[in-house]
Amino acid sequence: MRKNAGSYSGRMFSDRKWIIPFFATLLVSVSLILTAMLGAPSSAGRGDQLTRSEDSSGYFVESDLERSYNDNVVTKMEAPRFAYLISGTKGDSQRMLRTLEAVYHPRNQYILHLDLEALPRERMELANAVKADPMFREVENVRVMSQSNLVTYKGPTMIACTLQAIAILLKESSGWDWFINLSASDYPLMTQDDLLHVFSNLSRDLNFIEHTRLAGWKLNQRAKPIIYDPALYLSRKSDLAWTTQRRTLPTSFSLFTGSAWVVLTRSFVEYCIWGWDNLPRTMLMYYANFVSSPEGYFHTVICNNEEFRHTAISHDLHYIAWDNPPKQHPRSLTMKDFDKMVTSNAPFARKFPKDDPVLDKIDKELLSRAHRFPPGAWCVGSSDGEADPCSTRGNDTVFRPGPGAERLRELLQILVSEENKSKRCL
Repeated sequence: MRKNAGSYSGRMFSDRKWIIPFFATLLVSVSLILTAMLGAPSSAGRGDQLTRSEDSSGYFVESDLERSYNDNVVTKMEAPRFAYLISGTKGDSQRMLRTLEAVYHPRNQYILHLDLEALPRERMELANAVKADPMFREVENVRVMSQSNLVTYKGPTMIACTLQAIAILLKESSGWDWFINLSASDYPLMTQDDLLHVFSNLSRDLNFIEHTRLAGWKLNQRAKPIIYDPALYLSRKSDLAWTTQRRTLPTSFSLFTGSAWVVLTRSFVEYCIWGWDNLPRTMLMYYANFVSSPEGYFHTVICNNEEFRHTAISHDLHYIAWDNPPKQHPRSLTMKDFDKMVTSNAPFARKFPKDDPVLDKIDKELLSRAHRFPPGAWCVGSSDGEADPCSTRGNDTVFRPGPGAERLRELLQILVSEENKSKRCL
């Protein structure tokens, strides 16, 4: 066998008809290798640039956290965009529009959800108001969810509605950087120019979600009981229903809790929608029978995922006042809370009574709002007389930060410090 094989090999290379194809193949191979070698430097350069841009020395634009806010040294990136969900219930349509106008900026995306408890007429009026608005029609960045869901605040239907809104926002526009959920009783304490300017110098990887490990009485009263949300199968809102059974605590993941109001990165909410390792879906099923699930779902998902757990900043960027001892809902904010709201340096506050005078004070003293929208660099119309400068839209990548930007900068410098970084998802 070996003799025949060797003889065959010898005949193959001694046969002249193989010489021309052999050298032709060799020439082509050498040409391809030289082409690849000559093209390698430019490809490697691009690869290095991409690596440096994506790595960014951890979660911040610069390795030195104090330099994250220095316009002269921060790596210049495209101005950020926010995606807002503003939700409400029966009688909230006008409050939702007021909050929408107070946080409006042409760069952002907005989705409004008026739940099923509101009358069909009210939902139609809200949709028509958005559709008829000249600015919203021109920019096409405000939409009303056509499907109204019945939402129980402490139940999983609130999570389901939030995830649906995120999915719609991702489908309609994938260019935004952070998702923010607000209710009709929320209100901003600074302009969008302030917010966008400060977030321009912040890493796109940071999630603002107040969180702590579930323990003590909350562990027994929220994790062990089994509830079900009637809004999953009824057409009228009612309280959570409790069963007589109790369950043991999970051992494959840790439970976390915190504020239901969040500022989450697009990459994290995409993970919650796609759930490629199945953790978000597992958590969704677990929290379907959990008391106050909106205060635990995103928190538990982010703190049990190695990719995202170190990006969780334990703050919801809201000023919220609680009674002592705290009750089920926060205290309503009025004029006497104004100074504390400002000194909190938070960009949002809740909850406000409908048309409370403190909202007018915020409009005047914090937002400088004389017309529909708080003024920004994008408002380039004439301001003579009673004219609204925001009626004419300019460059939405230019911002005119005010005192609110300085307040927010102070807050974020504390939140992103090395001391607080070590406390994430403990």
